[in-house]
Amino acid sequence: MRIAILSPISWRTPPRHYGPWEAVVSLLTEGLVEAGVDVTLFATGDSVTRARLASICPRPYSEDRQIDPKVWECLHISEVFERADEFDLIHNQFDFLPLTYTGLTQTPVVSTIHGFSSSSIMPVYKKYNGRVHYVSISEADKSPELDYIATIHHGIRLEEFPFHEGPGDYLLFFGRIHPDKGVSEAIEVAKNAGMRLKIAGIIQDEEYYETRIKPHIDGDRVEYLGSVGPDRRAEILGGATALLHLINFDEPFGLSMVEAMACGTPVIANERGSIPEIIKEGVNGFLVDDIEGAVNAVEKIGSIDRRACRNSVEERFTAGRMVRQYLDVYQKILDSRENYRPWGHYENLSEREDHKVKRIVVEPGKRLSLQKHKRRAEHWVVISGEAIMTLDDKEIFLTAGQSVDIPQGAAHRIMNPGSAPLVFIEAQMGDYFGEDDIIRLEDDYGRAP
Repeated sequence: MRIAILSPISWRTPPRHYGPWEAVVSLLTEGLVEAGVDVTLFATGDSVTRARLASICPRPYSEDRQIDPKVWECLHISEVFERADEFDLIHNQFDFLPLTYTGLTQTPVVSTIHGFSSSSIMPVYKKYNGRVHYVSISEADKSPELDYIATIHHGIRLEEFPFHEGPGDYLLFFGRIHPDKGVSEAIEVAKNAGMRLKIAGIIQDEEYYETRIKPHIDGDRVEYLGSVGPDRRAEILGGATALLHLINFDEPFGLSMVEAMACGTPVIANERGSIPEIIKEGVNGFLVDDIEGAVNAVEKIGSIDRRACRNSVEERFTAGRMVRQYLDVYQKILDSRENYRPWGHYENLSEREDHKVKRIVVEPGKRLSLQKHKRRAEHWVVISGEAIMTLDDKEIFLTAGQSVDIPQGAAHRIMNPGSAPLVFIEAQMGDYFGEDDIIRLEDDYGRAP
């Protein structure tokens, strides 16, 4: 199995301090190498890996302002797709832009969606739905407009987060300094609870920091530690009484919560997005709705068993589990390659003695052969995209939700005239469904007599 992994280039892989996407990519890459997989990592030139490193961009653009992000992202993405034939599968961890290259290769692509930055990027994901295999990082972050091959929660290496038996004497905020992440709310909770607060993270919104955060920093009751790297991360997380994760948006996952719990530190978090998938009420933290609820949670944080916090990570959020799940996804995709055709691919959904059901994807501009069957009738339902259906001497235009019956013995074919993949369900009914019951009358790929 030859896998290409496309990492972002905002930060190094793995990051020196901040870079959650790059951190996950590194954990997955190194885990795959340990499992014996042939991996090529496409990342910045200063990245550290036991895989083959392929780099176009020498340094992360968030660390070197002379590097133009747009220019180097284009060069970085194009490099993996220009080498696509070298790999059995490409794993995109970069976001939506690489999807626009996937129509240029027959190499299958799986894309981990690390959250949607805004609704404006959805047209890209929708266009390549059916061509690209999407993986969500939580059930909460799934879009009802997309199809997914799996949901895979992030994992961490437990050895990097040693367990801390006893709680410290401070509350902790660990993340980006940005209104979405609830830093000012954490300050208010700490003050109302009469506890010290430590803040760790990069400043992503300068105005927010200067007006809402900095005035409260006194180095005693409220302390700003800056961006904390791997050398101090476990110490800061493990030494806290609780991690405050009072987010103001629907969190796609929240890696810092898992890291804190691995150290034995419970989490107090707003019940939004994926948070209920991570926090078990009263076991490894508390789910709250407002400042008052968070203050009340601080008062009863002593009821949480720190060992239970650690156990919840050992059971559900290890890097090993994440690697195994991705390997399962890769194998599922590669196993289905036998169902690829020049016009697209299909997946068998159900097969019984009297019927068979397929999910069929036709690439833009492609069409199936003109054919008929002696021993079965069919019913086609369009799920997404556009179709021109030939049925004997008629042409029928179909869109999502429309369907057509194909009588036994009728000549038929389907074409995708659109710019997006055509997805339809084919239900076959009869007493025999073998490939030798396909009588091809015309074919674009030389398969007709």
